[in-house]
Amino acid sequence: MRMPVALVIGVLLAATAACTTGEKPAPQCDSKLDAAFGAWARAGFSGAVAASTGGRFECLAGYGTADDATGARNTADTVYSIGSVSKAFTATAILKLAEDGKLSLDDPVGKLVPAITGPVAKATVRQVLLHTSGIGGSIGADDQPLDRAGAIAAINKLELAFPPGTDDAYSNAGYTLLAIIIDTVSGMSYRDYTLRNVLTLPGGAVTGGFWHGRPAAAGPVAAGYLDDGKPGRSNDFPGPYWTTEGNGSLAMSTRELATWAYALFRGALAKHAGDPGHPVGDGRSHTLGGWMAFDAPVYGTPIVAIAGGGGDVGHNTAVVWIPARDQVIVMSSNRSVLTAEELLAATVPSLVAGGALPTPTTPAGGGDPAAVVGTYRLDTGGSFEVTVAGNQPRISAVGADAVGALFPPRHRFSADDLRAHEKRVLLMLDGQTKEGREERKAVEAEYGPIAAVAGGGTVVADGEMRTYVTVTTRDGPRLGWYAVDEHSNIEGAELPTDPPALTLVPVAANRYRPDDPTGTGPDVTLDFAGGKVTVSGPAGTATARKSQR
Repeated sequence: MRMPVALVIGVLLAATAACTTGEKPAPQCDSKLDAAFGAWARAGFSGAVAASTGGRFECLAGYGTADDATGARNTADTVYSIGSVSKAFTATAILKLAEDGKLSLDDPVGKLVPAITGPVAKATVRQVLLHTSGIGGSIGADDQPLDRAGAIAAINKLELAFPPGTDDAYSNAGYTLLAIIIDTVSGMSYRDYTLRNVLTLPGGAVTGGFWHGRPAAAGPVAAGYLDDGKPGRSNDFPGPYWTTEGNGSLAMSTRELATWAYALFRGALAKHAGDPGHPVGDGRSHTLGGWMAFDAPVYGTPIVAIAGGGGDVGHNTAVVWIPARDQVIVMSSNRSVLTAEELLAATVPSLVAGGALPTPTTPAGGGDPAAVVGTYRLDTGGSFEVTVAGNQPRISAVGADAVGALFPPRHRFSADDLRAHEKRVLLMLDGQTKEGREERKAVEAEYGPIAAVAGGGTVVADGEMRTYVTVTTRDGPRLGWYAVDEHSNIEGAELPTDPPALTLVPVAANRYRPDDPTGTGPDVTLDFAGGKVTVSGPAGTATARKSQR
């Protein structure tokens, strides 16, 4: 029998209160779940898991090291930056203001914030919530100091990619605009309103805080580690923080996030947060609450999910609400070897079905990593560079032909999608969009006039397409990558950067596959023999010859 909602939320509030007063229950997890997550930890997952059904936690556990410098371990009370999961909190604040009669979701944003005078001023709050306002992208790098007035000025400069309500474009800038609306309409600052009315649950328990600045999340903070193993950015950026306010500024533990999400979906914070609002294809819809709703055919029953992180912090968080099971599952990670989002993607079908979790397969072993080290060149001009770290080969690709062979399209992204993405990136960097012209100015301000831009192939990473480009300035060529949406708004970028690379595991004496326990990465096999490497994938093979030193 299902517990009454009030009693369920009371249980959660008591658990959270224990967290905030120092009376923390020992981390625990069902033995079968713990065994499965332990196997994923051995495959590279480092982070924490929290899962509750009917408001009662059946899994609160941490795996791996939270901080290499101190040796501290990850636990369910370790604090992580939750990145774009912050959007769910901003959306909740907007829904609460609407319920309190402080605004209408159909109000034009320019009416609520007269200082918003740019093209987006006529878009409604509802359209901004659903990413259908016409603006996309961001208004600056995460750690770019930007005050409220600067954020408004940047938003006013954004052009609309389409008339409001006629299409969709995922927008960090849109959620910063929502934070400005909250800041204006509520009568208090965005941070104060969020703390008092969204992070604080009925009964007074506080769930989390902000990654940079105050009020900060209480608890031990995990260090983040990037693709190359180096530490990510810490939480000591002095601000001001308006590049991430509303769209990615919060931090909390998995225990706190699971508690908050359950309270949200049982109606304790705002109504209609998980209702589908705008379909985006493949059985998915943006919700008014900032989440993504998945129709029943996708996983066998309707679910609502959200994920965020990555970037230069090294943290990643993923959350799923399964209404039919009255269940919340939260995973956070602090290393990019196997992120929370990747782990959730690999396990969510089993979690939704209530079955045993899959575990990663163990490589067959064999092979001599040192024997495959070297540079391998394709006849078409590209190359592969193989190095060894920790007794594992790592192969990087340089050139569109090499990138295409090592990173073939997979899952919902087709070869046509990748080619179209590269075309949009090159047109953007050619200055054929306003955002592209601004990006050129920013690059030239740092590196000098751009002499040429050449495409270097497109990969799928962290659920998005990234096109690699070589940008040549007076100081020489630099490799970088850009992720853009279908309207050429920049969703992510890194310049300079290293070539795309894969860590390999042996499956036979001279045969390797990507170290990809979730099965979500490139579907390729690499055979080393006779001074050559042959990369085999869905579209065929490519053979490169080892250069003689």
